[in-house]
Amino acid sequence: MTVRSERRAAVTTIFLSRPERRNAIDRATAEALAEAVRAFERDDEARVAVIVGEHGIFCAGADLKAIAEGTPNRIAPDGDAPLGPTRMRPSKPTIAAIEGHAVAGGLELALFCDLRVAAEDAVLGVFCRRWGVPLIDGGTVRLPRIVGLGRALDLVLTGRAVSAEEARAMGLVDRVVPKGDALRAAEELAAQIAAFPWTCVVTDRASVYEGLDLTFEEALANEHRHGARALADGAIAGASRFASGAGRSGRFDD
Repeated sequence: MTVRSERRAAVTTIFLSRPERRNAIDRATAEALAEAVRAFERDDEARVAVIVGEHGIFCAGADLKAIAEGTPNRIAPDGDAPLGPTRMRPSKPTIAAIEGHAVAGGLELALFCDLRVAAEDAVLGVFCRRWGVPLIDGGTVRLPRIVGLGRALDLVLTGRAVSAEEARAMGLVDRVVPKGDALRAAEELAAQIAAFPWTCVVTDRASVYEGLDLTFEEALANEHRHGARALADGAIAGASRFASGAGRSGRFDD
């Protein structure tokens, strides 16, 4: 089994496990990964997903050996992407827990997630530049939106390796943690997010993503539409909790 999922409370963890290929994704693994993300999306009890590669590496991208042997990943322009879920936009947050390398398509899989938690020795980069393999799993779309045009072009054109600290400095990763700690930190972050009033989390998140494709005026109107839904579903109760003394001095634990 190259992909498996485990849910604890509101956090689903999706494990990628192909140690013999450095967690590179062949066609069967891509299909399993896509189905795991769909199962998370369908599960009303699951609020946040963590995607992690086992055996000390996040993902080395597409399985080029399988492609060379005549078993290519799916490359049709519609439906699932070559690596599986990377054309999807789940309605709930996802977090990448990165140990070791997240390179080529593995970087694209990390970019698919909303947040990225990386071990201090993690390495990211468009390593497929060396082999003439294109970014075809959202990399050229998501990377400039996350780090900006100049930094994205630097990574895309050079294919160079990026350390965890440099990745944090450019906004490519959101947290850097000690080696071996990425999964624990990502799951703790996921649980923290999952504990917030949920309608407001998903409506604000949806407004952020949808606003990227709208004019400024359209984005403001869209934000209002989403915000009205959140206001109607719990904002008064939250305001009452604050008025009673909860959350003073920026506290998150009450």
